[in-house]
Amino acid sequence: MRFFQYISILLIVVLVGIFIYSYSPHYKIIKGEIFGTYYNIKIRTDNKNSNLKAEIEQKLQEINNSQSVFETQSEISELNRAKAGKKIALSPIMRHVLKAADLVYYQTNGAFDPSLGRLIELWGFGASEPLAPSTKQIKTALQSSGFNKLKFSQDYQYVAKTNSSLLLNLSAIAKGYGVDAVAQLLDEEGYHDYIVEIGGEIKTKGYRTSSGEPWTIGINKPSPASGENILVLSLSNMAVATSGNYRNFYNLNGKTYGHTISSQTGYPVETDVLSASVFHDSCMMADAYATAIVAMGVEKGLKFAERHKLKVIIYDLNYQQHISAAAADMF
Repeated sequence: MRFFQYISILLIVVLVGIFIYSYSPHYKIIKGEIFGTYYNIKIRTDNKNSNLKAEIEQKLQEINNSQSVFETQSEISELNRAKAGKKIALSPIMRHVLKAADLVYYQTNGAFDPSLGRLIELWGFGASEPLAPSTKQIKTALQSSGFNKLKFSQDYQYVAKTNSSLLLNLSAIAKGYGVDAVAQLLDEEGYHDYIVEIGGEIKTKGYRTSSGEPWTIGINKPSPASGENILVLSLSNMAVATSGNYRNFYNLNGKTYGHTISSQTGYPVETDVLSASVFHDSCMMADAYATAIVAMGVEKGLKFAERHKLKVIIYDLNYQQHISAAAADMF
């Protein structure tokens, strides 16, 4: 009799243990550096795949070798050195990113323009030091800018520049693409619950607990001195990218210059947007749209969001929150 009591007690303990175990999160955490910033990945899983970090870093390095203007042998650097009229074959990565960039460029009437590499260099947001350029330099750089100066084949397998001086800079879309690429890799490996973050751009899938609690993400207060969040949201099966001039800027001769350059004037935009966060299925698209909305300003940015049914949260210069209709259900 005592034997069966013992077995019954042991069975109860085992069952309770299984119950607790099933509701206790077990995470795989992977961190590293890429694109001049940091990446953080958290996966809810018991899978002990020891090769996963190496696979992720290989994927990110592949993207870096394609997109980085700091790598002299990268695909984008070779494209930037190409002469006008030369037909250049594009890798699958570059094809995918440039096709998306082409779409957003035309949707935003040039508010998003990855062809401003020469202006970005002039203003010191590339590899060079901060130095306010002359009006003549800006005018010259504008003449060689414009994404419409890239001519793509119908399937985006080839591209040719119409101006040899045009320089691409994909920093406003590459991180978002990197997030999507890592998420796709995790999907292919059979993971269902994760959060991927690269330099503040985020994508989530599934849930952070087995009981169905979504992932929690924070949007930083748009202030250079602040590390706190101005908004905390629950997010599942969605990406978010945030753009703003409050972190990437410099002061020169008593004036502050933000990193978002106007494709119309060639000068850093003077916008009433401190930060714009875009929620989308694709982190790459969210990244590009967020950059465009900062350049547009609050009023035009919200109108654009409504027209394209985008989930957008904007903070203006007074830290006032503006929410698109599509984003209202997030609250």
